[in-house]
Amino acid sequence: MANGNNTASIGFEQQIWAAADILRGNMDAAEYKHVVLGLIFLKYISDKFEERYQELLADDDDVEDKDAYAEVNVFFVPPSARWSVISEAAHEEEIGTVIDDAMRAIEKENKRLKDILPKNYARGELDKRRLGNVVDLFTNIQMIEHGTDKDILGRTYEYCLAKFAEQEGKRAGEFYTPSCIVRTLVEVLQPFNGRVYDPCCGSGGMFVQSAKFVENHSGSRKSISIYGQESNPTTRKLCLMNLALRGIEADLGSSDADTFHNDLHPTLKADYILANPMFNQDKWGADRLIDDPRWKFGAPYDGNANFSWIQHMIYHLAPNGKLGLVLANGSLSSQTGGEGDVRRNIVDADLVEGIVAMPTQLFYGTPIPVSLWFISRNKAQKGKTLFIDARKMGTMVNRRLREMTTEDISKIAETFQAFDDGMLEDVKGFCAAVTTADIAKQGYILTPGRYVGIEDQEDDGEPFEEKMARLTGELSEMFKRSRELEDEIRKRLGAIGYDI
Repeated sequence: MANGNNTASIGFEQQIWAAADILRGNMDAAEYKHVVLGLIFLKYISDKFEERYQELLADDDDVEDKDAYAEVNVFFVPPSARWSVISEAAHEEEIGTVIDDAMRAIEKENKRLKDILPKNYARGELDKRRLGNVVDLFTNIQMIEHGTDKDILGRTYEYCLAKFAEQEGKRAGEFYTPSCIVRTLVEVLQPFNGRVYDPCCGSGGMFVQSAKFVENHSGSRKSISIYGQESNPTTRKLCLMNLALRGIEADLGSSDADTFHNDLHPTLKADYILANPMFNQDKWGADRLIDDPRWKFGAPYDGNANFSWIQHMIYHLAPNGKLGLVLANGSLSSQTGGEGDVRRNIVDADLVEGIVAMPTQLFYGTPIPVSLWFISRNKAQKGKTLFIDARKMGTMVNRRLREMTTEDISKIAETFQAFDDGMLEDVKGFCAAVTTADIAKQGYILTPGRYVGIEDQEDDGEPFEEKMARLTGELSEMFKRSRELEDEIRKRLGAIGYDI
C-alpha cells in the first residue's frame, strides 16, 4: 500500500483478512464475501454488547434492559446469540446452524437489522472445520480494544471490501468505489450539514466518508441526514451492515429498487449528492420514461445512461445543492444519442462547476479512465468552470492498481477552494478556470486537457542546435541497428526456406 495514505491501516485489518480467508476453500469470492463480512459484523456487535454488559454489571444495573444498550447505540444481543455460545460450538458439526440462529435472534431483537444479516452458514459447501477455526481466531481478538481507533471494525470492514473488490475484478463495481475516489469527492464537496444522497449507493462508501469528514472537522454526525438507494439486494445488505457498524442511520427506502424506474425518494431535494453509477449502462429502459420530469436537459438515451444519471441527480438537488459523481471519460465528449446536446444544455445552464480527469488504474478489474464531475445549483464563480488534469497523480500500489495519495486529494480540494474564492491562478498542464463562452468554442467538449494545456518543460541548459545534433545522431544509430536486425532476420528465415 501507499505508505499509509490508504484509508485502511495495515496490521490488524490484514490479520482479520488472513483469518477470514481461511474460510474460502473452493467458494467464489462473491459468495464468501457475505460469509466473512457477516461473521466480522457478528463478532463486533458481540464485543460491543459485552463491553456495555460489563459496564451495567459494575453499576449494578439491569444487564438485560434493552433500553440501556439502545441509549448508547449498542445492539442488544440475546443470550442464545452471544459470542460465548458461538465459541463453545466452534468445533461442533452444527456450528453453521448456531451462527444462523444467532443472526436470526439478533435481527428479531433489533429492528434496524431486520432481513440484513447473512443466514447461510449451515449450507453444505461451507467447510464447518474451517468455520470453527475462524471462530476460534475471532474469539481471541477483542476488536473494540485494539488500539485507540474506535472505528477499527469499520476500517476492517472497508479493508475487506477492498480485498474482495480486488478478487472479484470487474464485478466489484457493483459494490465498491475505491476509497481514494470517494475521499476526493467528499473533500471537494465538504458535506458539513444537510441532506446527503447517493442514488446508487453500493456498500455505502460515500456515506461513510461523508460522516468521517464531518467528524474530522469537529462536527456532529447528526448534522447530516443520509438518503440512498441500491438496486442489488445483497449489495444493499452490505451497505446497511456497513452503516450499522459505524452507528450511521440512513434512509435507503423500504427495499432494493431500480432508481430510474422506482425512485424511492421522489420528493427529496438534497444538499449534497455523491455517486458512482454503473459506467456506460445500456438497455436500461429509457423508452418507458420518455416523459419523465427528470429529463429537463434532453431526452434519455437507452444506449448509455450516463446523462440520465446526471439529470436524475440534478433533479434531486436543493436550490444551493452540489453534486459530485464518477463517470467514464466518454461522457466528456460523446455526441451519440443526443448526449452532446444534453451536455451543452447543462453547461449553458451554468451548472458544471468543475471537471477532474483522473489517472488510470484506479479501479479493480477495469482500465476504463474516469473523470469526476462537480455540479452546483448556485456556483460561486458564475459563467466559469474549473478544469483539472490529475492524470499524472497517484502512486502505483501494485502492478495493476494506482491510488491517489492524501497529498493528491488535498491538492485537488485546495484548487477547487481557490477557484470558488476567486483566487485561482491557472497552472499549465494542471488547472484552468474557463468561461462558458470558451467551452462553447470547443463544441462543449469537457476534456480537461483541451483547456489546461501542456505544462512548461524545464530548460535543461543544452543549446538547441547541440541537442538536435545529438538526437539526430542517436536516431541515425537506431536506424542503422534496425537495418542490421532486419538483414539478420531475413538471413535466418532464408536458411529455413522462407524468403521475404
